[in-house]
Formats: sequence, C-alpha cells, structure tokens
Amino acid sequence: MAGHSKWANIKHRKAKQDAQKGKIFTKLGKELIVAVKQGGGDPEANPRLKAVIQKCREANMPMDNINRTIAKATGELAGVNYEEIVYEGYGPGGVAVLLNVTTDNRNRTAGEIRHLFSKHGGNLGESGCVAWMFENKGLITLNKEEVTMDGDDLMLLVLDAGAEDMKEEDDMIEIITAPEDLHKVKEVLTAQGLKPEVAELTMLPKSTVAVQGDEAVKMMKLMDLLEDHDDVQAVYANFEISDEQMEMIG
Repeated sequence: MAGHSKWANIKHRKAKQDAQKGKIFTKLGKELIVAVKQGGGDPEANPRLKAVIQKCREANMPMDNINRTIAKATGELAGVNYEEIVYEGYGPGGVAVLLNVTTDNRNRTAGEIRHLFSKHGGNLGESGCVAWMFENKGLITLNKEEVTMDGDDLMLLVLDAGAEDMKEEDDMIEIITAPEDLHKVKEVLTAQGLKPEVAELTMLPKSTVAVQGDEAVKMMKLMDLLEDHDDVQAVYANFEISDEQMEMIG
C-alpha cells in the first residue's frame, strides 16, 4: 500500500468527519487566505484559489463564509495575517515527511510540530532535506466499484484529457496529472458520470519506504496528529504499508 494514494483517501474520509465538527472550515479558511495572497481574489485568474473554493464547496462551507474570507485576504475586511511555511522531517523508519503549514505565529507552530515529530519516533529536519523526494502533481482517485467503463477506454479518455498516467491499486483507480491539468481531467470524468473520491493538488513521492510493526503504528499515529494540527494544511509522506499491516493497525 503506497502512502500517497491510500493516505489521500484516508484524508478524504477524515475531512468529511472534520467537516461535521466544523474543524475543516478553519483550515480551509487559512488556505483561502494564502491562495488569495499569492494570486489575487479572482478565482478565474488564480487556479489555486479556484481549487480551494472547490474544496470548500465539497466540504459544504457556506458561500458567505468563502466570500468573507476572500474579502479579508484582499484587504477589504480586517483579518489575521497568515504566512505559509514548508516544514520537512523524518518519521519512523526514515520516512520522508513534508508539511504545508499556515500560521500567524511561526515560533509557536515550529515548537509544536517539532514536539510531535520527536514524541512519535521522528525528527524535524532542515529546509530542503526531503523536498527533493517529492513532485508536485494532480491526483485523482476513483472507486473501482463505481466505474462501469472499460479500463482501456478510461485510460484513453483521461490521457486524451491531459493525464500523465493511470493505474489500478486495490479497490482504487489512480490518475496522475500535471498540476495545471487537474481540473480539466476532473471535468472530463465528471461529464462521463464518474465522481472522484479525491481530486487535489499534492506532492507525490518519487520512491517509497516500507514500514511495518511498531514503525508502521508510530508512522500512522504521527500522520494523524500532524493532520489534526490546526496550522497544518497538508501532510505528504513516502511510506508504504501492507494492507495486512493496515488492518492490524485498524
């Protein structure tokens, strides 16, 4: 079980649970602000903002909340000044971990993230220590049971739409795109009546590290805690865990 695709689906399910608690709105609000700061408040001219708005809608965030947050980011309303930081480190077994963080207090957040790493068998590293192990890509996953189209036809469809690769893994179909082609490929799939479980910009590992036993348990615990941290927007890692091991972890 490669970490990137299965973890993407685990995160998707967690996000639905967080949305019910309202927690996901806080993270999405920060993501909206950073996207606007980087590329402006017009989603048609800012692909990152357009993607975040889509995530907000999928999480059932009211449009009033979205518009108000964008207004804060553009300076139309008073708001908190957030900065985006990338943290890099190693988990149990030498797993590479990359974090996208949005915070209004860099020192507080760095201390909390360092504590989580050290408490669960890892360590926070220097800038650049693991970033080279990942590539910026678009990731789309489909539930294989919901796909009625023949596999070869689906492959031709997504490749014609601009996808770079498609492969089957367990009960999923995974489609990889260049970042700029993610939405185009997703729209083509949607037009065919296919609803992606995940459609997001991500950092995919170039290679993976297998973990098992106690290391696997610690790795999943660390990923959970990092994901749950209020300032962490995204967690990427290059671990690989067998399905049998995952069932044991629960």
